[in-house]
Amino acid sequence: MLNSLISRRRLIATGSLASVGVALSRFAFGQTAQTGAKPTLSVVPAYLGVSPQTLPPLPYAENALEPTISARTVGIHYGKHHRAYFDNLHKLLAGTPLEQASLEQIIVQSHDQPTLADVFNNAAQAWNHNFYWNSLSPAVTAPSAKLQAAIERKFGSIEALSKALVATSASQFGSGWGWLVVDRGELAVVKTGNAETPFTADLAPLLTVDVWEHAYYLDYQNRRPDYLVATVSRHLNWAFASANFERV
Repeated sequence: MLNSLISRRRLIATGSLASVGVALSRFAFGQTAQTGAKPTLSVVPAYLGVSPQTLPPLPYAENALEPTISARTVGIHYGKHHRAYFDNLHKLLAGTPLEQASLEQIIVQSHDQPTLADVFNNAAQAWNHNFYWNSLSPAVTAPSAKLQAAIERKFGSIEALSKALVATSASQFGSGWGWLVVDRGELAVVKTGNAETPFTADLAPLLTVDVWEHAYYLDYQNRRPDYLVATVSRHLNWAFASANFERV
């Protein structure tokens, strides 16, 4: 389902920030274009919170995931790549109806709008990275009883789920993400390409792993499966996934 959705995405680069501003001013966000009001959260799935256009702090120290992920990788990944998505988004939205909107609002409103591809890509990557850092934990965690039961119903065991997440994530061609989601009440493992995020396809994300090369190349070079096995087996934040599962 996601692959067909992703194949429709057109990564169309706009010629300038001005062209993005024109596109935003012409796009109808409910009554936004006429009244100047911000888009409402009615377009955002209920299980999500509200993410401001502000780079949040890392939930742990840069060296907390070593030796699986080095402090150098985390520092560059968070301090340069993640920060750049927020910086780019602020420039793209300056003076537009979405200048003060939440990331979720921006993602929903710009999704599958070719003239707003840059807006979507930066907003979705900012959101995906927020979610990624919280999907990892330096400490060993375990699913709640409710999530554990759902895992066993769908996959048989957490070990089988982990293998499925590694395999699916490793098979993503090029840049993207691997996700544990809820799809119509049932757990599923899916992958998305580039900046795509599950909630635009009505899937509720529980946790994610980043398979863009900047997430692992300094530590693992082209050995993406090694990065995934180590990360999934040692650092998934099951407390975070369990809290998300409770809200679906």
